[in-house]
Amino acid sequence: MTAFPAGTILGYPRIGRRRELKRAVEAHWSGALDEAGLESVAADLRRTTRARLAELGLGRDDSSIPETFSFYDQVLDVAAAVGALPERFAHLRAEDGSVPLSALFAAARGVGEAAPLEMTKWFDTNYHYLVPEIGPDTRFALSSDRFARQVAEAVAGGYVTRPVLVGPVTFLALAKGTDAAAPGARPLDRLDDLLPVYVELLAALRAAGAHWVQIDEPALVSQSLGYSDGELATAAARALEVLTASGDRPEILVAAGYGALSEPAWRALAASAAEGLAIDLTRGGVPSPVAGLDDKVIVAGVVDGRNVWRGDLAGAADVLDAVGGLGAAAVAVGTSTSLQHVPHDLADEPDLDPRLVSWLAFADQKVSQVTTLARGLADGRDAIAGELDAATAALADRSSAPGVRDGAVRARAGALTPADRSRTPFEVRAAAQDAVLGLPALPTTTIGSFPQTAEIRRARARATRGEIDQAIYEGFLRDEIARVIALQEDIGLDVLVHGEPERNDMVQYFAENLDGFAVTRNGWVQSYGSRATRPSILWGDVSRPAPITVPWAAYAQSLSDAPVKGMLTGPVTILAWSFVRDDQPLGETADQVALALRDEIADLERAGIAIVQVDEPALRELLPLRTADQPAYLDWSVGSFRLATAGAADETQIHTHLCYSEFGVVIDAIAALDADVTSIEAARSRGEVISEVAASGFAHGIGPGVYDIHSPRVPSVDEVSSLLERAVAELDVRRLWVNPDCGLKTRGYDETVASLRHIVAAARAVRAEVGAGV
Repeated sequence: MTAFPAGTILGYPRIGRRRELKRAVEAHWSGALDEAGLESVAADLRRTTRARLAELGLGRDDSSIPETFSFYDQVLDVAAAVGALPERFAHLRAEDGSVPLSALFAAARGVGEAAPLEMTKWFDTNYHYLVPEIGPDTRFALSSDRFARQVAEAVAGGYVTRPVLVGPVTFLALAKGTDAAAPGARPLDRLDDLLPVYVELLAALRAAGAHWVQIDEPALVSQSLGYSDGELATAAARALEVLTASGDRPEILVAAGYGALSEPAWRALAASAAEGLAIDLTRGGVPSPVAGLDDKVIVAGVVDGRNVWRGDLAGAADVLDAVGGLGAAAVAVGTSTSLQHVPHDLADEPDLDPRLVSWLAFADQKVSQVTTLARGLADGRDAIAGELDAATAALADRSSAPGVRDGAVRARAGALTPADRSRTPFEVRAAAQDAVLGLPALPTTTIGSFPQTAEIRRARARATRGEIDQAIYEGFLRDEIARVIALQEDIGLDVLVHGEPERNDMVQYFAENLDGFAVTRNGWVQSYGSRATRPSILWGDVSRPAPITVPWAAYAQSLSDAPVKGMLTGPVTILAWSFVRDDQPLGETADQVALALRDEIADLERAGIAIVQVDEPALRELLPLRTADQPAYLDWSVGSFRLATAGAADETQIHTHLCYSEFGVVIDAIAALDADVTSIEAARSRGEVISEVAASGFAHGIGPGVYDIHSPRVPSVDEVSSLLERAVAELDVRRLWVNPDCGLKTRGYDETVASLRHIVAAARAVRAEVGAGV
């Protein structure tokens, strides 16, 4: 076995310290940067990443630096490499059958009448991947040399790096079956057809200079993909049997992050001929000793790749000692997952309080933690005693710092009763709301945000820098709100929104206005494709010092006789899209956020707002991967939403919004939220969720999305009408709403206005078909 380094990471942020890749990709899409220019930017980013990781202590020539670059998504990259793009994109292949970059982007974003691949969340994170479509006619063939070219590029630069692939079991387990004639057929059934292509790919990586390859198989920790533990373990055993049988390959490190391996999967991996296993030890204990480890290296994932807390290094060292007792040939220090889920570097955050900084670790600091612990493994714990003591002292300081615990917040939460989470029956509320609102059948609305133009971003930046005073900036925002209200009236929407021009992000905006949060300047994390967010840091007890959204909502409502929705982000999403304190149960933190939102809803009601939307797009994201852990999560997550909204009057219509997740898994929880209206993603999946909703007996208001806002395509009136007709056929038209899949912040105005006009036209046509008497 080729020696494995004493410390490594499973992946690193790939968008660039200042989102260089985002800007280059979007410039390419707009026609401002050709493909050669885009490739040049990408190569520079890869070179910079390798140099930075070597500077932080990972070896240049020992495979400790992973190659995890992607232009868009790691699952899409494998789909392109194995030729598994849908037939509707076949015309975009090169003459030799390979998949060029243009075809990859088309699959991600759609082109012409060809809809893009569906998007959903990556395990229980807020990163979203593109879902492969695998059917009986999918022809697997090696169709891209991009992985091998990146390895060769590294070798030319003086590095021996470790390429990272989504493994064949996870790739198929995450895929969507397309065999309408055989609904029981599953993508994982195609494993033996796919494995020869992986064998070819591994040979190409070895020829390019790779000594090790990392095969990511996080599906082996999950029970949420429709396959049993036993099925996944058997598939992994089969895959490794085939892959390791080839003599023309790098050595294989199988990485299974995002949770603890199931017992069958752990035994299958140990019994395989793979040379290394990387396991997540931050979300599960050290596994039991099993046969087969004596010829393997175990990469112990003791540094959390998903949060930003400095962590307990002494405790991590204890875990490493326990892993040493498993009888493996060697133990290495690693991260629990890729570091793509955290920002680059704390040194880029001059605005954060130094005391808070001492409690934190971003990607670069986590790399340093790995190298520190690796040195401790090699030289003994005394060699790193200073670093261990410093981390322990930071933990102690954090626990006693002002604001971490607030007596008034805790007293209010401690006095809650079940009545604080309950409203009157839905039927009573619906009648009261119908009388107040007087909306037509199939009412039209949007999810909340309107396009954030360059002008809006410039004005916000100037106000932040102090170049314009607050009065001028607020005047600009009022003008923007008035313009958006007038535009919606002209389009003919029934329920309006103010467009959210004052908000930089749907979570950060609230974090900036709630106690217990800090926000970053450069803490960008990839959400999907070219999109990145700056998760806020929830470090202390949460409270609302003053109303947040009320002035803007009230002003918008003063401009129109149509109802204008108040727009809030729900407690679960605020937690999911923030880096949350890890020193108390999530449910306790969620209730603190919910109480702040409850106060905001009360103030919106007093200001004359009749509809309040409390968005929970991340409800599904935090669902635990193991079935046994899900009921407790659903209990506190649903409870926190109900705590936020249950104080509303019967006449106040509470909306919520969920997007880009498999809803069937949580449909009962969605009903338990007891929102009056729920809008959900449906356009990209061509309305598949409608049948799930209908089968569940969901009786509240429902708005299946009819416009996929993650694609630049403008849906035709016929396309929207078709989705609406499907919804009308399966759902109660009296409770059916018409809306886009998600907010419009990332779209341009031309496509937005055209799409919304088509939505209104389709709604009116279908409304006429079903009759005005419904």
